[in-house]
Amino acid sequence: MAQAIAAVKGAFAQLSAGQADVPLRTQLPVPKHHGVTLFMPAYLQETDSLAVKIVSVFPDNPEHGLPTISALVVVVDAHTGQPLAAMDGTHLTGLRTGAASGAATDLLARRDARQVAILGAGTQGRYQLQGVCAVRPVSRVWVYDPVRARAEQHVAEMKKQGGPADMWVATSPGEAVADADIVCTATTSKTPVFRDADLKPGVHINGIGSYTPQMQEVDATTVARAKVVVDSRQACLAEAGDLIVPLQQGLITEQHIHAELGEIVLGRKPGRETDGEVTFFKAVGNAVQDAAVARLVLQAAAEKGLGTTVEL
Repeated sequence: MAQAIAAVKGAFAQLSAGQADVPLRTQLPVPKHHGVTLFMPAYLQETDSLAVKIVSVFPDNPEHGLPTISALVVVVDAHTGQPLAAMDGTHLTGLRTGAASGAATDLLARRDARQVAILGAGTQGRYQLQGVCAVRPVSRVWVYDPVRARAEQHVAEMKKQGGPADMWVATSPGEAVADADIVCTATTSKTPVFRDADLKPGVHINGIGSYTPQMQEVDATTVARAKVVVDSRQACLAEAGDLIVPLQQGLITEQHIHAELGEIVLGRKPGRETDGEVTFFKAVGNAVQDAAVARLVLQAAAEKGLGTTVEL
């Protein structure tokens, strides 16, 4: 995770510096099965990283024992255009998304942040906790999910994997966020998953679940009073319901977005400036993350002699 966070910081820096070519991802809805498949290419000029990801989000999958998100990443040789590798994108998507929140938490959360709330006990909730724990000495975690058994399983699994021993299942979103210094939302909700009034001063929020204009995890009131940082202005203004809803309600303007995360990495914009301010990192996911982390995976595989050679 630490390596992934460093790679994602570098990728966002290239994005904000105009050194990345990232077309707005193509969304292919599959309404018959309540899902969507997305096509996400990216080229990072500084690191010569070129890749494309095909990722599907099918919220009904857990009912069939399948993950909500599944993906495939193809790495391409930037010198020749030849495909270099195909790799599982499901783990990579989780890793790079958790790394984005880890990077944002490192730059935006209070230095003394210790308590964390995870809303949404799916696969991504686990990566969110890993990302946050990589940059802050987390001492207590509250997990909330509408399906209590899922939250209980999440807590048990994270403890086994070396997560904080002080982890609890919250009975409500309010209980989860009440004492949290860091809140991570990883749901597919179309309505806010916690109340603004339940937040403590100085909280940092990572909102990574909503990726369409119709989805909204964070209340418009919270967005309006927070310092908002995004992964990509263009993508978030086109896709993030967390921002589009308050924009449509007239609560914020586009200028309310303080910065892209890459601008903070580059030192062009400040991160957290006071202990009392509320910070909100909104991400819809960007292909530069996939290209950067896939490059790491391919390098590691080559060094360790892993993988299978396939003749096309």
